[in-house]
Amino acid sequence: MFEGSFVAIVTPFKNGKVDAPALKALIEFHIENGTNGIVPCGTTGESATLNHQEHEEVIRIAVETCKGRIPVLAGTGSNATHEAIELTLSAQKLGADGALLITPYYNKPTQEGLYQHFAAVAKETKLPVVLYNVPSRTSINMLPATVARLSKIENIVGIKEASGNLVQVSEIIASCGPDFKVISGEDALTWPILALGGTGVISVTANLVPDKFAKLCKAASEGDMETARKVHYELMQLNDIMFIETNPIPVKAALAIMGRIGNEFRAPLCPPSDDNLAALKSVLKDYSLA
Repeated sequence: MFEGSFVAIVTPFKNGKVDAPALKALIEFHIENGTNGIVPCGTTGESATLNHQEHEEVIRIAVETCKGRIPVLAGTGSNATHEAIELTLSAQKLGADGALLITPYYNKPTQEGLYQHFAAVAKETKLPVVLYNVPSRTSINMLPATVARLSKIENIVGIKEASGNLVQVSEIIASCGPDFKVISGEDALTWPILALGGTGVISVTANLVPDKFAKLCKAASEGDMETARKVHYELMQLNDIMFIETNPIPVKAALAIMGRIGNEFRAPLCPPSDDNLAALKSVLKDYSLA
């Protein structure tokens, strides 16, 4: 279920509220262009500033729009274990196909605390659980040994790895077995992670070019490394510009330029600087996206 190109989809806003029509249109755009799955309420979806009602609204829209055509892997993580359980059970009730859970941020648990956190959530849900390790956001790195322990829990099925450390990725793949999915959480490292044995990506840049990421993942799964390598280099400049400012500022600004969403962010995020916006527009033109 959790293989190929998944999009860490943005949350469009209009006048401070979730823009449901724009979100539905984005999901249809992805289905039409080969995206293998939708990830609502992740970092790129500004989940940190969605209240629980909005969180449920975004997941419900994704489930109802996808209609089983592609899976919905809902972001349900929190730095409080009880809240992560509540959000995961809500996603389960709404019909999500899986739950993506970030390592608890700010409170910096130990490796044992991480194990107990994810084990507690997995125990309470029937959903497949995908772990999410992104030390640059959380200030804590979940080590391969901890991932290996968690992989033995039946419904913990994979990890979105965004440590940027290919040695760590290799250790996870080697220690967790062939059924455990290791998914790239770094757009620029998607092809190297797939080459190591990863099974897909949860991508920011795929918001703009879903067909390209679907092509990259498909080529890698079929052993066509020449095509995968070619697409990897084609995407380099676009991947770089998506992180010229804090994600999801550049990708939402790009989608607004492309006319797919309004140019609205949830505070404390704000539009990009004039210089960065000019650089973003230049790259979009190079890719015939603006």
